[in-house]
Amino acid sequence: MVTYRDADGWMALGDPTRRAIVEFLAERPRAVGELAAELPVSRPAVSQALKVLKDAGLVNERVAGTRRIYRLNPTAVAALRDQLDTFWSRALASYGEAVEHATAEPESEERS
Repeated sequence: MVTYRDADGWMALGDPTRRAIVEFLAERPRAVGELAAELPVSRPAVSQALKVLKDAGLVNERVAGTRRIYRLNPTAVAALRDQLDTFWSRALASYGEAVEHATAEPESEERS
């Protein structure tokens, strides 16, 4: 079942900067400054993108001294992957049915 929070996750990934942040966080947890150094946007823009990802449940943070360290929320990422797997399976099944149907039609026409 898709929840509104799941939809927020997909919408959050619609932005290229947020997708890039997710890619960096997939490598390892990072602070805002580390992410900003890797991206062509300002540090406040990175903070704003992280807030969107956090609100969507895709990112968690922990305080380490004066810094906040961000990491992917594996449960949320797994939920999005499960949804994508479901969509992909349905698309393949529909494609298979369409191919079978298209292949079956000429045979029935030839018999007429």
